[in-house]
Amino acid sequence: MEILLDEVESLEAILMEDVSIIRNQESGFPELIETTVFPTVGGDVDRQYVCVTLQVMPQLGYPDVKPQFKLRNPRGLSDSSINAIEEAMRKKLEECIGQAVVFDLIEIVREHLTDSNLPSGQCVVCLYGFQEGDEFTKTVCYHYLHSYCLARHLNASRRNYQEEYDKLPGGRRSKQSHIRPPVLFVSISDEVEPLDCAQPPVELENAPNFQLTEEIRDLQAKMADLFLRQKIRGGIIDVDADEGNVISIDNDEDTPDGQKASDTSPDEPPPENLPQTPTRRGGGYPHQRGITRSSQQRTHHAGNHNHSYRRNHRNRRSGPGRDQPCGSHPR
Repeated sequence: MEILLDEVESLEAILMEDVSIIRNQESGFPELIETTVFPTVGGDVDRQYVCVTLQVMPQLGYPDVKPQFKLRNPRGLSDSSINAIEEAMRKKLEECIGQAVVFDLIEIVREHLTDSNLPSGQCVVCLYGFQEGDEFTKTVCYHYLHSYCLARHLNASRRNYQEEYDKLPGGRRSKQSHIRPPVLFVSISDEVEPLDCAQPPVELENAPNFQLTEEIRDLQAKMADLFLRQKIRGGIIDVDADEGNVISIDNDEDTPDGQKASDTSPDEPPPENLPQTPTRRGGGYPHQRGITRSSQQRTHHAGNHNHSYRRNHRNRRSGPGRDQPCGSHPR
């Protein structure tokens, strides 16, 4: 316990804000030691192209019991590089049982990052990797692009933006332009002029010229057949063919004269001999509009029957012996 507390105190004194210690609230035992490790580049922070967060979890009985560790949030590191770091750390833990080892683990990670301080993966513009001698740009979120590719992307984006800007009316124009690289959500603040001087990537320069092979021709033929099948089945919309299409509705109901309603011009007056459908004054209630005449007659007949029933009922109550109110029902 004392060895661990001394080691934690030394880490906080050397790394200061770059290390985070999480302690148990009851016992004060350091349960987690976390720090982000960068390669050694002589103080040139802009040349730190890779990084990783190291978490060390000391166990009860440390240093006689090996601590656990995790590598989290790697940036610019390939899977093989991460595996090599983890293997070196496990070997170090086996050798240093009974000794303080957190400092040694941090140094192992730093050495591997310094040796592999070149981003892995591909440029999101040209889709080529990064080789020795390539000029590339690192964003604040540790994404990488060839400087040559980034310059071309920015020039094309600004040219497209200017074309769309010129089409807008004067009141909707805005001078702000936010250019973002592909797959990123942050704006690029780099000036294009310095990037224009960058050389093309090595892999792009050495790439063979494109040739139309038999395999590509076969693939084109298959895609053409698939396109035709989808178009015949209606799965592809032909914009040029659908521009002049108009949807029309024909009413084929026959009028009493035997003439179709669609054959009558809307500007011609209705024939005089057609019977006019009686309508209720005011058009009726909204929910009653559209009810057939027979339905209205049935409803009207039922209403008259109810009125006559109520009149007969009152006449019977007003007969002999009905003048006094009922005792159980006040008047």
